[in-house]
Amino acid sequence: MSPSRRHLLQSFAALGALGSVAPWALSAEKIKPGHDAALIVVDVQNCFIEGGTLPVAKGAEVVPVINRMASAFANIVVTQDWHTPGHASFASAHPGKKPFETTTMPYGTQVLWPDHCVQGSADAALHPELKLPSAQLILRKGYHADVDSYSAFMEADRKTATGLAGYLKQRGIKTVFVVGLATDFCVAWTALDARGAGFATYVVEDACRGIDLNGSVAAAWKNMTAKGVKRIQSSDLALA
Repeated sequence: MSPSRRHLLQSFAALGALGSVAPWALSAEKIKPGHDAALIVVDVQNCFIEGGTLPVAKGAEVVPVINRMASAFANIVVTQDWHTPGHASFASAHPGKKPFETTTMPYGTQVLWPDHCVQGSADAALHPELKLPSAQLILRKGYHADVDSYSAFMEADRKTATGLAGYLKQRGIKTVFVVGLATDFCVAWTALDARGAGFATYVVEDACRGIDLNGSVAAAWKNMTAKGVKRIQSSDLALA
């Protein structure tokens, strides 16, 4: 071991931080996604960007990061929230309810949202500066009128599969990298379901932004970490 590397390890140990440092932080090697890896770009749509109907603070900042990352991946999947008019997850569909309040649905507690990402609207379109020409699949979710859908793998009733797990497995994908909007909802649910489906799963933190309702971003990271989802930065990747 070189003196500089030994000094680095000793410094981490002295701070009591060694156990919380990701292995790749102690290595000069960057993560190089192989042909068995896929980038899942979650809901980078006009509705979730400033000026949209459900904007995520600084949501547009993920676009150039994702564009830079794309060249490192042979396999890319893009998701779109794609709601029917009057969708059950909209506060406007529940008299007396306001956005961000909750209601009880047959599948459990549902956060009620402003009307957003309505099928075929400009609001639901992918952000115009998102450049992913090599993406092979656009997966639309949330199009069943009576059930919300955060995850790219499973709808909120936790019974209805989107088919993404089967698609990825049939393509030989073993590892997924999840990016997009929003960290604490669709990104986290997608990452957790990817892990549950048996994929090694990374969430690229600087390629995501969160809504953060009552500490929901911190709670999402805690939950993802507990389930074995790895938290990285785009700088941890070997980009072309």
